[in-house]
Amino acid sequence: MAKIKITQVRSKIGSDWTQVATLTALGIKKLNRAVIHEVTPQIIGMVNKVKHLVKVEEV
Repeated sequence: MAKIKITQVRSKIGSDWTQVATLTALGIKKLNRAVIHEVTPQIIGMVNKVKHLVKVEEV
């Protein structure tokens, strides 16, 4: 399966609590930290919810 690298590039301060929870569920804990996930519909949906806070790259 394809993999994507998700990096938080903007602060979660001031974001809705659901967006903060989504970042936590993705495994992103700090700014400029990256995680790698396999591409699934669930992960794509989570990324779409916080697309203004993260940068996504294919690995």
